[in-house]
Amino acid sequence: MPELPEVEALAAFLRERAVGRTVSRVEVSAISALKTFDPPVSAAAGRTITDAGRRGKFLEIMLGGAADADPPSARLTPDRAGAGDGLMLVTHLARAGWLHYRESFTSATPLKPGKSPIALRVRLDDGSGFDLTEAGTQKKLAVYLVKDPQSVPQIATLGPEPLGLTLDEFSALVRKQSGQIKGVLRNQQIIAGVGNAYSDEILHVARLSPYALTGKLTDEQLKALYDAMLGTLTDAVNRSVGQKAATLKGEKKGGLRVHGRTGQPCPICGDTVREVSFADSSLQYCPTCQTGGKPLADRRLSKLLR
Repeated sequence: MPELPEVEALAAFLRERAVGRTVSRVEVSAISALKTFDPPVSAAAGRTITDAGRRGKFLEIMLGGAADADPPSARLTPDRAGAGDGLMLVTHLARAGWLHYRESFTSATPLKPGKSPIALRVRLDDGSGFDLTEAGTQKKLAVYLVKDPQSVPQIATLGPEPLGLTLDEFSALVRKQSGQIKGVLRNQQIIAGVGNAYSDEILHVARLSPYALTGKLTDEQLKALYDAMLGTLTDAVNRSVGQKAATLKGEKKGGLRVHGRTGQPCPICGDTVREVSFADSSLQYCPTCQTGGKPLADRRLSKLLR
């Protein structure tokens, strides 16, 4: 799933490539992906892309009027109050979604509803544009055309952005929770933008078990966790921003230390990276770095061995 660094990089790419261009039309192939109907998606046509930004894992594209060209001072920020007189095209790419920018399209024929991986296409006035696609059978990619991003329920309930938190703010947020730290880091209503992959990476850097209970973390462990969060996300953003949309996934995988690397040696201590599987996800960790050398229980594997 695209997380904070990748969505931030996609927004930066759109700011560089698409800002100033006018939307010719928006074509919807996957009707289920479009979550709003008022204003209609046709209202995006004729509007100029004035900016692109991010809130949590949501990509936000600001659309002004037909001849609008907002100054840089109008750029979206995570704490913006709303979209003013313009509209905003908001998307959550979910687990298998992505944005593919096209310098040109091979066909001018509008998309038709069907089983294509393309959920939505935005055509721009210079012949370029982008597709929002989703692979697999679980279709969870979501697109909203709204006047105010706060009208998207999942955005309205998002927690603060992690890179804007102080140590005291972060510690207070964590101490208010009860449960395993892995789940707290992934909870978008507590901290916005961190998902399965970067929570694994943060915990590895902090040398904490994903099962560590928030109520038992010491001040020193919270400081290590905070530093790991800032360092991991900042490094990932710096590596990602400037990449083209087509190369972002590879950049993400190449920068991960434990997530998605089950069975490979830990880059810090050389121990074998282990995995715990759940019904719809998995986590990776290093026993030596994070759990005192003890493998965590994997209930799914245990059932298979019975």
